[in-house]
Amino acid sequence: MAYDPDFDVDAIIRIIGTINEKYPEGSPEDEALHIAAGALVYLRENQKLDEYRAYFRKYFAPATSAALVAQSFTSRAEADAWLASGVAPDGALVSIAGEGFTVVRLPNRWEFLRTPLPEELPPPE
Repeated sequence: MAYDPDFDVDAIIRIIGTINEKYPEGSPEDEALHIAAGALVYLRENQKLDEYRAYFRKYFAPATSAALVAQSFTSRAEADAWLASGVAPDGALVSIAGEGFTVVRLPNRWEFLRTPLPEELPPPE
């Protein structure tokens, strides 16, 4: 199931309310659902909803869409220059001429480790 990071807070709160009707007041489920709804209201009222949406995209998106490319390069020489510049973060996923690589820090140097991008993988059977 794909999650919508741009969810409608009011719609979610209404759904939580509908689910909550199935549980007795004071039950652990009732408490958990009230906490979840209250957290959404808190985020909205304190203008933190955009921050939460960014968190939601990062941690709850399907694995294929979570593989976000940090940098794209048309050539290996261009990518190597970026790596040598010292600004490459460890673990960053990059695309070099359409192929995926992860930036890794080794004991004495930085390298690119071949990491196929989702679009490079064969479709599931």
